[in-house]
Amino acid sequence: MSRCVTAPSANRFGSVSPTTANDVRAELGDVVDFVLDGGPCEVGVESTIVDVTGEIPTILRPGGVTREDLEAVLGCPLTVPSTSRVPVPGQHPSHYAPRARVVLVEPEKIVAEAQLAQELGHQVGVFLPFSFADAPGKAHAVVAVPDSMAAYARGLYGFLRELDQQGCDLIIASLPVEEGLGLAIANRLRRAAGPRPTV
Repeated sequence: MSRCVTAPSANRFGSVSPTTANDVRAELGDVVDFVLDGGPCEVGVESTIVDVTGEIPTILRPGGVTREDLEAVLGCPLTVPSTSRVPVPGQHPSHYAPRARVVLVEPEKIVAEAQLAQELGHQVGVFLPFSFADAPGKAHAVVAVPDSMAAYARGLYGFLRELDQQGCDLIIASLPVEEGLGLAIANRLRRAAGPRPTV
């Protein structure tokens, strides 16, 4: 008898969201018998969750529909609190996390931090911002972050998975400007860098 799972995300709790059918197969393995492949996700980051029950609409989880687009339609500013009393997906301190530990630093410190961590014996993966693409440095693996926020959002989870697959135990990244899709990307990176539950 085949088992069927229908859910908003086909990944284990707290781990990196899948954006391709191959990601689902790698994550769930033999737990499911079939994976329907509709092609890679076009947006990458999950949906935007908005609470409109109060006087001021609130974004509980930034996502593919940007705050600016919602404000244009609703005709009012939206708040984006860092925590919410309303239980919604992606609100745990550690979420969307790869196996490697994620550390967030200022963009201009990425190369130096990566070199220091590599010298201390870490297998370092780096999310190198577009503006620092020519910076010299030493790391086990480097992901060149796209200049386009749409391309970054589409590729974010694939980048995290790629660095895990390359054996990194530490990923150093910086937050993008929190405008447009940058808000959702920053949210996901903060959760990926959040404190991990102790076993």
